[in-house]
Amino acid sequence: MGGSGSGGADGVGSVEDSGARCAKPTLPAASALPAYETHHDPFLMLDGSRITKRSEWACRRAEIKAQVEEYESGPKPSVARENVTGAFSGKTLSIDVKEGAKSVSFSIDINAPAGAPSGPIPLLISLAGFGFITLDSSVFSSNGVATAVFNNNEIGAQSGGGSRGTGKFYDLYGKDHPASSMIAWAWGVSRIIDALEKTPAANIDPRRIAVTGCSRDGKGALTAGAFDERIALTIPQESGAGGSASWRASQAASNAGENVQTLSHAAGEQPWFRADFGANFGSRVNNLPFDHHMVMGLVAPRALLVLDNEIDWLGIDSTFTAGSIAHAIWEGLGVPDMMGYWQLGGHEHCQFPAAQRAMLEAYVRKFLVGGGTDDTHVLESDGATADLDRWMEWTPPSLE
Repeated sequence: MGGSGSGGADGVGSVEDSGARCAKPTLPAASALPAYETHHDPFLMLDGSRITKRSEWACRRAEIKAQVEEYESGPKPSVARENVTGAFSGKTLSIDVKEGAKSVSFSIDINAPAGAPSGPIPLLISLAGFGFITLDSSVFSSNGVATAVFNNNEIGAQSGGGSRGTGKFYDLYGKDHPASSMIAWAWGVSRIIDALEKTPAANIDPRRIAVTGCSRDGKGALTAGAFDERIALTIPQESGAGGSASWRASQAASNAGENVQTLSHAAGEQPWFRADFGANFGSRVNNLPFDHHMVMGLVAPRALLVLDNEIDWLGIDSTFTAGSIAHAIWEGLGVPDMMGYWQLGGHEHCQFPAAQRAMLEAYVRKFLVGGGTDDTHVLESDGATADLDRWMEWTPPSLE
């Protein structure tokens, strides 16, 4: 597997957040942020210098992460290793997390494929909005990958704006914690990985974890992959606003009369973002100091496969635009085959099209199972337009 970064040859890290060692940036108040109409250069440090080496990406990534937490998602708490325990019985992995005098518990059922080897095997974690995996599960089972459906709603509720601050994450950290529900879900995925690291009886390799989800849970899957460097493969499916869509391009499309979800609408629909996100940026989208090309970029240099549909509400041009610009991050890091984007129409929302099966399997074999050699270069749309002359004023560097 090709790759770069603080982890192994495939970019997968041995820790959740390698950027914890980097200097913490001082960020301005939201009201003081200047307008920026195109998509920021992800390789430009906050001090104005541009990184020139792959080794510098870790601390640039940490700056982007800090901005996302400060302005959009809220912070993801770190958890001491000794505060997470796991137990495995039957097919159930139980996870216990302590914080001070408080503790919470939750579990997932791990479904190993028939004939799975006795050595540790890869695992796909699917966020559970649909109660089942919306990708083609046979791709995983036929390649020796276990699967688990994670009840993310139990960790952070998403049943309307009034559900903010409810769920097991908030039982532990308090209902007024500024983290969004999507950060709560990402925190839950990370605690599953913590427990797997301590529970060899589960027969799962904690360095070969994939995460997926569709629609609102596709947003969550991207957040989970962006915020934990131990996740090898991230597959957000039809994630739209707050996922693979560009806030700026979606707002411009809405201004032109398209029926596309904007920042102000998404921020008010569910507690997916921090409570002040809509107030700070709903009418000031261009003042956001990043966009979702950089949220996707938090996954780099690990593997990311973005699957989208031709549905106007998701942002047909917006998602292809953000995906195309995000791809330049992997280009700059020298691993363009580790990020793919494919928008394909002609099917219902979250119905996986058979035409994408071969590409999905190529990503699973190369970046999750290991040893795959099929071509993973894909940057395709079903008639969408990415006007990069309008939305992108930088070119990717050739990092040393």
